[in-house]
Amino acid sequence: MEKFKVEQAPPSIYYIPNFITKDEEQYLLHHVNSAPKPKWTQLSNRRLQNWGGLPHPKGMVAEEIPQWLKVYMEKVAALGFFGDKLPNHVLVNEYLAGQGIMPHEDGPLYYPVVSTISLGSHTLLEFYRPLDSSDQSCDDQQQQTSFEDRFLTSILLEPRSLVFVCEDMYKTYLHGISERTVDKISNSIANIEMCEMAQSVEALTRTTRVSLTIRHVPKVLKAKFLFGKK
Repeated sequence: MEKFKVEQAPPSIYYIPNFITKDEEQYLLHHVNSAPKPKWTQLSNRRLQNWGGLPHPKGMVAEEIPQWLKVYMEKVAALGFFGDKLPNHVLVNEYLAGQGIMPHEDGPLYYPVVSTISLGSHTLLEFYRPLDSSDQSCDDQQQQTSFEDRFLTSILLEPRSLVFVCEDMYKTYLHGISERTVDKISNSIANIEMCEMAQSVEALTRTTRVSLTIRHVPKVLKAKFLFGKK
């Protein structure tokens, strides 16, 4: 796996282009788009699906994960980044062109490794130095300026790629996706040499992207305990 390590970023990001084929991409998109309406949660800047349960500080009540996702969870787990753990949760996010997510950290609910398969479109995953208490108390405009000042690096996520975010890049830094429709190609992209679509172009235009974020939730409850049964 060392050949997939992004050397131009702090420890540790691993980027695997063409992790799945175009046929597999269409297969996964078909199943995501075929999910029943109640499975979708609509947020202000994207919509999402939870598979495996809803992570919670008191524990996640495990739910059955469909086979079409299990296949790829096992494929990701086989690379060894989760140690002796197995992924047990998938968050599916749909981003329309121009949509994104504010810089954030995933926190202690998850084993400190996050893996993401991108479908349909590229995006730029951007990393920022952590905010202090004074930054967090600022208004939205001041906070946005603070994020710009704390920009660290970005990773280009191509369609069909897989990325692992581990160690300090998971535990210390915030990550987010800016709300824009066009991404400029520059040397601030740490994995630019690993991305075929970034060669000989100055910008990339986003379309609809679906991400499969595959993680391990350590604290899992059985349903019977949730209802006070023994």
